[in-house]
Amino acid sequence: MENNNKPEFLFEKVNYKILLIGLAVIALGFILMSGGANENPNEFNEAVFSFRRIRLAPTLVLIGFGITIYSILKNPKK
Repeated sequence: MENNNKPEFLFEKVNYKILLIGLAVIALGFILMSGGANENPNEFNEAVFSFRRIRLAPTLVLIGFGITIYSILKNPKK
């Protein structure tokens, strides 16, 4: 008697797509946070306090984490 047990993945294809979208949003948030190096350490660079680095980038990172958590908890079999 043959036993044709196919290995089942933990997630479905939809979950992996949502997970990749969430990881891309997290990466975009970290990319937006980077930069702003100053060549002269004795001068202060006001670009550190820009809207992009203080509000937008951390918000994108948190949204990305929310998307990845959703992709883990989503049950496509329902």
